[in-house]
Amino acid sequence: PVNLGNPDEYTILELAQAVQSMVNPDAELIYKPLPQDDPQRRKPDITRAKTFLDWSPTVPLQEGLKLTIDDFRDRFNRQGTTTELPSTLHSVVG
Repeated sequence: PVNLGNPDEYTILELAQAVQSMVNPDAELIYKPLPQDDPQRRKPDITRAKTFLDWSPTVPLQEGLKLTIDDFRDRFNRQGTTTELPSTLHSVVG
């Protein structure tokens, strides 16, 4: 197996807050208990990707989130779906 990801480590709370600030700063974060088997570290070892695929990430997290959110908004607009975003964001945070 080859891990792909960002070699920087972010907590679920940090990711939820980043999405919240870009999607709906007024959205409420709802905290839920972590699942028992939840990994405590979220920092993939991408050594094999670099070695075997000559791959490393080139898009910073904030930029990637913005591109992803913009893409979803575009898709919703093309489908005629409302772009109204949720007033709550569910986050599993310990």
